[in-house]
Amino acid sequence: MQPQTRRVDETKLQDFVGKMLGDLAIALSSSLGYIGQRLGLYKALAESGPMTPQELASHTGTTQRYIREWLINQAACGYVEYDAQTGRYSLSPEQATVLLDEDSPFYLGGAFHLLKALSQAQARITQCFRDGGGMTWGEHDADLFVGTERLFRPGYMAHIVNDWIPALTGVKEKLEKGSTVADIGCGHGVSTIIMAQSFPRSRFYGFDNHAPSIERARAVAKEAGVSDRVKFEVADSTEFPGSGYELIAYFDCFHDMADPVGSARRACDALAKDGSVMIVEPMAGERVEENFNPVGQLFSAASTLCCTPNALAAGGPALGAVATEAELREAVVAGGFSRFRRAAETPFNRIFEARH
Repeated sequence: MQPQTRRVDETKLQDFVGKMLGDLAIALSSSLGYIGQRLGLYKALAESGPMTPQELASHTGTTQRYIREWLINQAACGYVEYDAQTGRYSLSPEQATVLLDEDSPFYLGGAFHLLKALSQAQARITQCFRDGGGMTWGEHDADLFVGTERLFRPGYMAHIVNDWIPALTGVKEKLEKGSTVADIGCGHGVSTIIMAQSFPRSRFYGFDNHAPSIERARAVAKEAGVSDRVKFEVADSTEFPGSGYELIAYFDCFHDMADPVGSARRACDALAKDGSVMIVEPMAGERVEENFNPVGQLFSAASTLCCTPNALAAGGPALGAVATEAELREAVVAGGFSRFRRAAETPFNRIFEARH
C-alpha cells in the first residue's frame, strides 16, 4: 500500500517561493553592500546629496556602468532612495544612520564586512559538517575582525557603562574609586577602551589569543589616549595573567571558547573575593522555537559559520551563540562559581553576573 502524499497548498507554496526569492535577493545584494562600504558610495551619497549614476561615479572615481547597476539594486533593496523625476539617488537620514553613523546604536554598516568574511568560509565549513572538524577565528578572512569591531561597538557604547555595569553588584562604585579589570577575549579592544574612558581611576587589561587583534587593540588605545591605563596582551582564556581583579568581563565570546569551563575556573581563581564576572552573550531563547525570529536567525547563522567551528577546532564543547541560560550557568558553576544571575538584557544581548 502506497503512503499518502500530502497535498500542496498553493497559497502556502506561493508565499514560500516569494520568501525564498526575497531571501536570495538580499543574500546576493549583501556583496554589493560591502562594495558600497569599501568604495565610499554610501558616504558620497550622504555627504553630497542626490546624484545620478554618472555623478556618483565621477565623485567616487568609479565606473558609471557598474554604479548604475549598483544603484538600481540598492534602491530595490530599500537601502537608497530614488527620485524618478530627476533620475537621482540619495540616502535618507534613517538610511545614513544605519549604514554610516558608527556612533549610533542603530548602526549596522559593519555587518557587510562580517557577512563577506563568513561567506568566504563556506567551503571550509562544509567540510567541517562532514568530518566534525573546526575553523578558528584566526583562520577567517580579516574582514571578520573589522566587521565584528564595527558591528558591536555601537551597542557597547550605548550599554556597557550606562546599563550593564550598573546592573552588577557594586561594580560601578568600585570602578569609580579605582579597580583592576580584565577583559577576556577582548578582540580589537573596543569594550576595554570604552570602560577605560569612563572610569579613569581604574586600570584595564585586555587579553586575546589572536595576536593581530591585540596589535590593533594597542593602536586603538593609543588613538583614544588611554594607553597609560590599558594594557593588551596575547593570552589564552584559560591562562591569562594577574589576580585580584574586581571585574572580569567576557563580551560576546564565552560561547566561542574551546574550554569555557576552564576559562571560568581561571576567572574564579583570578577574581577578587568580592568581585564580579560579567558575561555578555547574544540573546537566545531557552527553547528552540524562541529563536525563530530575525535575531535568532542572525545569531544561529553566525554560530554555524564561526562560533561553533572555533570551539570545535580545539575539541571544545561548542556552546554556540544560541546557548541557553541553563547551559551557560552549568559551565560557569562547573568553573567554581556559586552565584549566577541574569543582570540585564537588550533585544540583542543577555548580561549575566557570576560571583564566588
